[in-house]
Amino acid sequence: MVDGQGDLPRLLTAAETAAPVEAVDVVAEDLLRRFGATRVSFLILDLTGKEVVPLSTASRAKAGAGRHAARIDLFGSVYEHVVRTQRPYQEATHEGERVIFPVTNRGDAIGLLELLLPAGPGQEVLDAAGEAAHILAYIVIANQRFTDLYTWGRRSRPLSLAAEIQHQLLPLSLTCEAAQFALCGSLEPSEDISGDTFDYTLDRDTLHLSLTDTMGHNLQAALSATVLVGALRGARRQGTDLVEQARQADQALADHRPHGHATGQLVRIDLHTGRAEMVNAGHPRPLRVRDAEVEEIALEADQPFGLLMPISHSYRVQQLDLRPGDRLIMLTDGMLERGVEKVDLSALVKDTRHLHPRETVLTLSTAVLDEAGGHLEDDATVMCLDWYGPQETKRHVGSGADIQQASPRRTKR
Repeated sequence: MVDGQGDLPRLLTAAETAAPVEAVDVVAEDLLRRFGATRVSFLILDLTGKEVVPLSTASRAKAGAGRHAARIDLFGSVYEHVVRTQRPYQEATHEGERVIFPVTNRGDAIGLLELLLPAGPGQEVLDAAGEAAHILAYIVIANQRFTDLYTWGRRSRPLSLAAEIQHQLLPLSLTCEAAQFALCGSLEPSEDISGDTFDYTLDRDTLHLSLTDTMGHNLQAALSATVLVGALRGARRQGTDLVEQARQADQALADHRPHGHATGQLVRIDLHTGRAEMVNAGHPRPLRVRDAEVEEIALEADQPFGLLMPISHSYRVQQLDLRPGDRLIMLTDGMLERGVEKVDLSALVKDTRHLHPRETVLTLSTAVLDEAGGHLEDDATVMCLDWYGPQETKRHVGSGADIQQASPRRTKR
């Protein structure tokens, strides 16, 4: 039986009543009963974007999943189709109707809700199941603050201490959609962690972006990156301009002992005017895709952060020409050199211009990792921003993703 809008408070109350590690199980059991399903599963997407793992399964036969569930390769699967297109998948099987819904929040693909329903479910049931998938995204986001279960599901391998620190410096969501833009970042750590980070935040008027690359390796690089990111976030949260953010980051890293230095880029975009500006602290130039052409943006390079220069210096704010329809690619040198030079990054950026930033950064980082034989000599980090323009004020959504901006399904080879 489907109760329509009354299901929302009931699901939230049921999830709140349960322990954080059981919140998703409660939702799965509720859907099992309400829709007369044979099986209901929640599959969480790992941070690489290449696998999903069943984190919770409710079944009329048994309940299962958990930390020993087998991971499933996304490539070429129906699960990948749902993640890429952000559209439900439905097929008739001899067991019943198999349906899979994206579990997504503001473009951040958290996972998938899979149900095995009685044959011929009506549209009312499908709509209610899709709504439950959307609610599930919020339930996961709320409960992951209290348990490591969801973090475990999103990791394909154990992390070293340095990598653990590095991951904690990343934004809580690697993807974000708003009316004016969509963005996603990806970090592929090297075997000797090299201190790459990326960050973003959104306020009422401004989108803030940063990408940094701390020199050094392993724990020292991770600690230096912690100082750098902490200084940047602290200055940003004080409401300072880009020059002051850069100055505070430079001073903090210079004061850190044993000190290191870092390259980086800081970006601010006015959401109402589209005006974009950047500080470039000795970092590789970003790429811009405009009218299907890829070009390197000609930016002057100021000195890296933390160099302890004997004379005073200041960072320059440079105007960033960003127009509606543009794509901005920011990357670290691990995407360009140290054993991965053979990757034609500009060609790959051009070839992926039709994909959502989520799939674009996955394709770029995977190409670099494959070229390195799975063993990077330097961290490889990339951020992709699609700028739709200040004239956009509302997202085009029915659930957690902007379907108009989603990737097409993979072309069969």
